[in-house]
Amino acid sequence: MNLLLEGEESKRLSFRRVLKTDFNAWLPFHQEPLSSLYFAGEIYEPEVACQNWFTKVINRYAQNLGGLNALINKDNGQLIGMCGLLIQTVDELQELEIGYSILPEYWKKGYATEAAKKCKNYAFQRKLAESIISIIHIDNIGSQKVAMNNGMFLDKTTTYKGIPVHIFRVFPPQS
Repeated sequence: MNLLLEGEESKRLSFRRVLKTDFNAWLPFHQEPLSSLYFAGEIYEPEVACQNWFTKVINRYAQNLGGLNALINKDNGQLIGMCGLLIQTVDELQELEIGYSILPEYWKKGYATEAAKKCKNYAFQRKLAESIISIIHIDNIGSQKVAMNNGMFLDKTTTYKGIPVHIFRVFPPQS
């Protein structure tokens, strides 16, 4: 089951694997304190946090657990964020998640919603899951809006990796 959207495109974005050479372009994400406000675990110096992020992305690829795609602006070739399909375990159930993170300079421009919708459609067209979730900190209103814009509804509130989260869910459209 291929969970990576390599070579896929949306209106403004192209999707590809995250490369080690993306490190410096992604570092500003970790330099913005609001980016890590809702993450579980310790907060690290930006360079360490960025390295941890890349290690997790590469490990997911290697273990076939899905992963984040680099989101490339088709107009200028710049990395603007990451989004992808991730296999997660929530409340002892294996689920397919749409995860998304956007570089701060591109926040509130619709990129997360555009990428998340592409991931949702990709997954349902290929029948990769009966439903898809997004795991979002209960205070992360921006990400909750993206989930709702992606047709998701609040399914439940739980604890994930020690933090309180909302689980947003979407089912495929009825044919």
